[in-house]
Amino acid sequence: MASTSSSRPGNSAAGRIALAASTISSDNESLMTDIRKSLNIFKSVAIDLEKGGQADKVKKLDEMVLELLGSFQDLAHFSVALKSMGNNYQPSDQPTDFRKILKDEVDKLKASSQSAPESDPLYRQFKEAIWNVHHAGELMPGEEQEDLVMTSTQVNVLNVTCPLTGKPVVDLVNPVRCVECKHIYDRDPVMHYIKTKKPQPRCPVAGCPKILQAGKVTCDPFLRVDLEELRSAETAAVRNNVIEDFTALDDD
Repeated sequence: MASTSSSRPGNSAAGRIALAASTISSDNESLMTDIRKSLNIFKSVAIDLEKGGQADKVKKLDEMVLELLGSFQDLAHFSVALKSMGNNYQPSDQPTDFRKILKDEVDKLKASSQSAPESDPLYRQFKEAIWNVHHAGELMPGEEQEDLVMTSTQVNVLNVTCPLTGKPVVDLVNPVRCVECKHIYDRDPVMHYIKTKKPQPRCPVAGCPKILQAGKVTCDPFLRVDLEELRSAETAAVRNNVIEDFTALDDD
């Protein structure tokens, strides 16, 4: 996979590499979208099986979901590493070992995330859906009381406003998310922030120690999906509050 670019114009070589990386990454993200759809199907099937008392089949689905989430995380790391490599590639007179660059980038991403499939928010959604078949409103084993106010969709969105502009993340036209800390920002303000705060542009969310890099602050495959889910959850919460207010008035 080693290559040399000394015979081609630098800009052209860099452009080709970036385009190729972007194309492969897009194909990779399509596969990730398919996995996410499959997880939703598995969740629906597991709910029906739980209602039917088929615990052994639910357990089998649970194992399959964890396996899919492991593949999902590997694909996510690969996609981000590929984009980073494409954006940062600089031609030189020496052969470029793209395989090693890509592997090193993936290894760094895995080391920084350190998240197992069991801790993935999507797995929580799966477990929670099954638990609610017979225990709706009750805490799942191992949960704390404060977890009850956290919905599954909220878990995927760590901050509800951009720390730089104060705008609600659901209203951002060009939202981006940090690969490492998962905080969400308005794209243009955060890119300006990264440029002006070099060489150590720390995440502007209070208490977050992560250092931002332009290549690792992107609109990842599921950011808009997560924001749409949050938007729907907020709308449902408002609707429930209105219903509760009317109910209180009726009681009076």
